[in-house]
Amino acid sequence: MSRWRKAEIGLPLALLMPAILFLGLFIALPSVQALLLAIQAPDGSWSGEPFRRMLADTRFMPALRNTLVLIALVIPLQLVLALTMALIAQSRRRGAGFFLYVYAIPLAISELAAGLVWLAIFTERGYLNVLLRALGLIQRPIVFLSYEHPIGILLAVVIAEVWRATAIVMVTLVAGLQMILGEYWEAAEVFGANLAQKLRYVVLPLLRPSLQAALIIRTLFAFQTFAVVVALGGGVLPVLASEAYAWYAGAHNPHVAAAYSLIILALSALVTGFYLYVLRVRPEEMGR
Repeated sequence: MSRWRKAEIGLPLALLMPAILFLGLFIALPSVQALLLAIQAPDGSWSGEPFRRMLADTRFMPALRNTLVLIALVIPLQLVLALTMALIAQSRRRGAGFFLYVYAIPLAISELAAGLVWLAIFTERGYLNVLLRALGLIQRPIVFLSYEHPIGILLAVVIAEVWRATAIVMVTLVAGLQMILGEYWEAAEVFGANLAQKLRYVVLPLLRPSLQAALIIRTLFAFQTFAVVVALGGGVLPVLASEAYAWYAGAHNPHVAAAYSLIILALSALVTGFYLYVLRVRPEEMGR
C-alpha cells in the first residue's frame, strides 16, 4: 500500500479519534457501569432489586410524569421561539445580526445560575413582587413558589428553561438557515408566496436536518434537567434526574440511582429514534 493511500485512510480515522475517545470515556463507559450497578444488589450479587425499589418508590411516578410534562411544555415553546429568533437574526434588516448576540447571552449562564436568577425573580421578596407592588397591582406579595402550588413551580421551571436553553436550538437553526440558498426565497417570492407559505413550503422542509439535530440535542438535555428544578422547587417537584441524585447522594444507594439513569437513557433513546424517523432526511436532500 502506498504512502498516499495510507494517509488517505489514516487521516479520517485520526480526525475521528478525539470524538471516539470522548464518546467512549464519557458516554459508553459510564453507561456500561450504570447498567452493571442497576442489575446488582448492594452485596454484589446479580439482582433486579434496584429496579424493584425504583418502581416501588412513591416518587418514581411523579418524577416520570413531571419530566415528561416539562419536555412536552418546554420543547415546543423553545422550537417556536428559536425559529422566530433565528429568522430575525438571519433577516436582511439593519441591526438584525445584533439580535443573534443578544439571544445567545443565556448560553454563557450555567443551569444552576439560571435557576438562582429566576429564584430571585419569583420568591416572595423577589423582583417580580417588588415590581407588581410598585405598580400598585398587588397589596401583598404573591407566593409563586410554594409546596401547596406545585403547578406554579412547574411553570417557573418552564420559564427558566425556555429562557436558558432556547439559544441552543436557535444557534443550530441559524446554521441551517444559512445553508438555504437565496434562490429558494426568490423563487417563492416570484410565485407570490407569503411569509406563512415560505415557512411551510421552503424553510421547514429544507430545515429538517437542523430541526432533527436541534430537537435531539435539546430533548436529551431536557431529560437531564436538574439544577433549575432543585433551585426553584427543591424536592417539591421531583424529576428523574433529581431522584437519581437523591438516591445516590441522599440515600447512598448507587444501584437505584443507576436504575433511574437507565430509565433516562432508555427514554432518551426512544425519543431520539422517534425524531430520526419522523424527521428523516433522504440522501438527496442532504446534497449527496
